Amino acid sequence: MQLIVLSHYQAIEAIKARQNGLDTIDISLDLGISASTLHLKMDGLQLPDGNCVKWENIQEIAEAGSSCFVIENGSMRSIQFYSELTQRVYSLYPTQGAPTMLISGIPMHRIKGTDPHEDTLEKIRTIKPLVGNVLDTATGLGYTAIEAARTAQHVTTIELDPAALSVGRLNPWSQELFENPKITQLIGDSYDVVSEMESGCFTRVIHDPPAFSLAGDLYSGDFYLELHRVMRNHSLLFHYIGDPESKSGHSITAGVVRRLEQAGFRQVRRAPKAFGIVAVK
Repeated sequence: MQLIVLSHYQAIEAIKARQNGLDTIDISLDLGISASTLHLKMDGLQLPDGNCVKWENIQEIAEAGSSCFVIENGSMRSIQFYSELTQRVYSLYPTQGAPTMLISGIPMHRIKGTDPHEDTLEKIRTIKPLVGNVLDTATGLGYTAIEAARTAQHVTTIELDPAALSVGRLNPWSQELFENPKITQLIGDSYDVVSEMESGCFTRVIHDPPAFSLAGDLYSGDFYLELHRVMRNHSLLFHYIGDPESKSGHSITAGVVRRLEQAGFRQVRRAPKAFGIVAVK
């Protein structure tokens, strides 16, 4: 069954088409990945399965600028989950391209002047080519794992909270995370999971943790020692930090550089376009 997800971008298009007296509209049912031709009926927007999303629901979606909605049997529900594990709210936040995920209101990708897909590609470029075995320390919506798997032999990705994966399962842009046999998903705290991994098994590591305020231990010297241990010699690490020009980003970056060097990494350098740091083992 096709996964149908709408945001205010598509809802506003449908409302405008109705106001202009159109009978059909070319509209995306998967947040911009593809387009479908749909009929505008008196009672709502007719979907390919014959069900209609009623106009009052379309209007509700149009007014919800920070939410995405999955459509099932003509009814809709917001893609949002509360986690008992972390006591955080996870939700899918629309952009004009790939959506991002909000964790307690904090976006997990850059969305100002870019979009989550391009943000992911920028991170990947810092340590290309992605070859061999890749470790992704924070699955989120899976964009990093999906892109890495295009060239890597295998990708291992770790997610702390199953609620995040629940959001991903309803995100059209995340489907390959659950379908690609080259991607292995692990559930747990990266701090603990990485400590149990074999030494020298990864050629690339993408460390894209939540904000320091949410996951300070993933910025610690002890964790960097574990990342260093599981990497092969001459392998590359990308560590996302955040805006290096912001006050918090500047201070966090300085501490991260120092701790990475203390953990044994060399050629530690800033990658400002990707809002992160690259290092070599």
